[in-house]
Amino acid sequence: MTDDIRIRVVNPNTTRAMTDLIGRSARVVAGPGVRVDAVQPTTGPASVESHYEEALAAVGVLEQVRLGEADGVDAYVVACFGDPGLDAARELARGPVLGIAEAAFHAATMVARRFTVVTSLGRTVGRAHELLDRYGFADACAGVHACEIPVLALEDPASGALERVTAACRAAVEADDVDAVVLGCAGMAAFTGQISAAVGVPVVDGVSAATTFAAALVRAGLRTSSRGEYAAPPAKPVTGMLAGFAIGSAPSPAAVPTA
Repeated sequence: MTDDIRIRVVNPNTTRAMTDLIGRSARVVAGPGVRVDAVQPTTGPASVESHYEEALAAVGVLEQVRLGEADGVDAYVVACFGDPGLDAARELARGPVLGIAEAAFHAATMVARRFTVVTSLGRTVGRAHELLDRYGFADACAGVHACEIPVLALEDPASGALERVTAACRAAVEADDVDAVVLGCAGMAAFTGQISAAVGVPVVDGVSAATTFAAALVRAGLRTSSRGEYAAPPAKPVTGMLAGFAIGSAPSPAAVPTA
């Protein structure tokens, strides 16, 4: 029996260990008949913790979506809580493209009346609020809290990341008087079960939520509308280092310089 749904989970940064972690988290919930490919750009930042890095990462997301379209991928997950490049990816892909922040917010409101967000660094809190407003979940979210752990430290046992994130979630639940927690970083995906058991409320990981929703949308025959804003971009010249991204050009990892 062959897999009938292919989901490409794109880690927008270039850290292989995080890509592998994200892939494992997605495969746990993917279910039978779903193949999950976890990929990362050929170039870009090692982690995404600023607007500058998010802009660079968006190009890498588009690179991997273009390659996925050439390879017959059915749906995509953008596995960074800032949802970098999400709108642009939807213009390129035949199937649905989901960001993990948007998916996590939806999932949280399905299991709780109000939720709180616990993210990595304080400098990313503003972006989380921006996305809450854009996606229509500002009223359902009681707060956004940072545990001040750099993304790449989340996998370092010496950082005490699990204990620190758990403590931040417990404090946020009490301070905000909420019924669920959304984890605001794909690098926290492996912590959900342990934190939920420790804190006593549902803890939502956007990688799991987006993967599950993506498979469901494909099964339901739903895809991003090609009318209006998400219609395919017009073909036009693209010059310089991004010339390989021109609409109609052949997608290749080499289209993005590696140095």
